[in-house]
Amino acid sequence: MSHNTFGYLFRVTTWGESHGPALGCVVDGCPPGIRFTLADIQGELDRRKPGQSRFVTQRREPDEVKVLSGFVMDGDGETMISTGTPISMMIENVDQRSKDYGEIARQYRPGHADYTYDAKYGIRDYRGGGRSSARETAARVAAGAIARKIVPGMSVRGALVSMGVKEIDRSRWNWNFIRDAENPFFTPDPDSVKVFADYLDGIRKAGSSVGAVIEIVAEGVPAGLGAPVYGKLDQDIASNLMSINAVKGVEIGNGFEAARITGEENADEMRMGNDGKPVFLSNHAGGVLGGISSGQPIVARFAVKPTSSILTPRKSIDTEGNDVEVTTKGRHDPCVGIRAVPIGEAMVACAIADHYLRHRGQVGRQ
Repeated sequence: MSHNTFGYLFRVTTWGESHGPALGCVVDGCPPGIRFTLADIQGELDRRKPGQSRFVTQRREPDEVKVLSGFVMDGDGETMISTGTPISMMIENVDQRSKDYGEIARQYRPGHADYTYDAKYGIRDYRGGGRSSARETAARVAAGAIARKIVPGMSVRGALVSMGVKEIDRSRWNWNFIRDAENPFFTPDPDSVKVFADYLDGIRKAGSSVGAVIEIVAEGVPAGLGAPVYGKLDQDIASNLMSINAVKGVEIGNGFEAARITGEENADEMRMGNDGKPVFLSNHAGGVLGGISSGQPIVARFAVKPTSSILTPRKSIDTEGNDVEVTTKGRHDPCVGIRAVPIGEAMVACAIADHYLRHRGQVGRQ
């Protein structure tokens, strides 16, 4: 009942708090013989780490990962080969400022888990939210780097498609631009950078925050992953994405748009291709039919609420039951959805890797 683990065969347990000495994860169930490098993991963590632009929290964490177990080194001195035993990874916290939270030690921040955490456990770590902090997601990204290696030929990519009331122009979608050094937003639309920058500068200077919508696309996923009732692939993808801090909604494929169109418009028609494999004429289902992957790209979107830590005073109560006004100081993301892109990718990769191993175990083929 600790609820710090997700997955069935590819199991990930995360540990640590926002202002503790370190955080990390244990990946259990990774098959032996999976090849990866420290750079594979660090590269993903570098995409998530704070302090990379004025649009995210200025907490300075290098997020340098250490792989402690579950591998042997290849002869090249760089490549690690999984042994089938638990892969343990650790990331040290080096830039905590616990004093920033001293004034709210006995106050419940509106929109945060302060009150509910206290109501459940009777104790809470007020320093950055402790276990409920988004800092914990660094460990998920590390685990996701391993998960990406499990399914042969799979790629998982994410993009920020809207921020507050501002949206991208999908006709300008460019996957390569997402990793461009001049793109602080993970947007696939080059023209949206200035729009997002001007918009978020105004939000940030006002001491406020704004939400975002992230889209994740997994390609190279074979048909047949998932199960029709209680082990749906999209069910577990949605569960993984909903577990990310500040996420308040998830949709697969058309999602809520499917409720506003007709059956003729929504159905993904099929034809037989020249290679003897089916060809879908559209992908409204987001690559999952009846809980089982169709072989099309898996498409999932999730909505991230505005960061609850803002400078504008908000009405609340303290632990003694007194009415108070709370102003959250410290270093916070004006749009936490920006750094949620690599986190979403990691959680989708973990879900698919888990189902890939479950499928292989059940039907005996890849």
